[in-house]
Amino acid sequence: MALINQQEQSQVAETISNVERLTDAELVTVLARQADDYTYIPLLWASVLALLLPGAVNYFGQWQDIHQLILSQWAGFIVLAVVFRIPKIQTRLIPRAVRHWRASNLARRQFLEQNLHHTHGETGMLIFVSEAERYVEILVDRGISAKIPDVYWETIVSQFTARVAKGETAQGFIECIKSCGEELQRQLPASGEKNELPNHLIILE
Repeated sequence: MALINQQEQSQVAETISNVERLTDAELVTVLARQADDYTYIPLLWASVLALLLPGAVNYFGQWQDIHQLILSQWAGFIVLAVVFRIPKIQTRLIPRAVRHWRASNLARRQFLEQNLHHTHGETGMLIFVSEAERYVEILVDRGISAKIPDVYWETIVSQFTARVAKGETAQGFIECIKSCGEELQRQLPASGEKNELPNHLIILE
């Protein structure tokens, strides 16, 4: 199932087309459901807690049967590993820094995979969102960063992130594209007609 519906995707594509008619910049939008499946996180937590089980047992009372203790340790690991895979629980187990690091890595991979570093005049711009991590990033090539400092995008990213947190991702994309377009039009006005990269929203399920 798509993260946003077809009508919203069409609105995003139309907004990109309208902006690109007024600037030399090439905009690409990418929406990911999740930057990583974080399989190792539930296993890590389950392993740590299972290893602590013998110490807890000895602290609260003696358990003479070592075989039962080992079996309970394994059972505890399996149950916790399954429980910690529940999305709402798993999300709470992953440090924010780790989630944002994985999302940032995916954004940079997408910048390369979508050929944003090969545009004429080095004017590629990626607007990237990972919904599960509530992470938004704008990456630009040298042709844009030479005209517009990276700090300029921080307010736009902050506003977009707030939209994602509210579940208003599509509206966030449209507002972000328009806000970026205003500055791109001033600093990199269109010098001719071109469309090197796709305008549709790229969705990573």
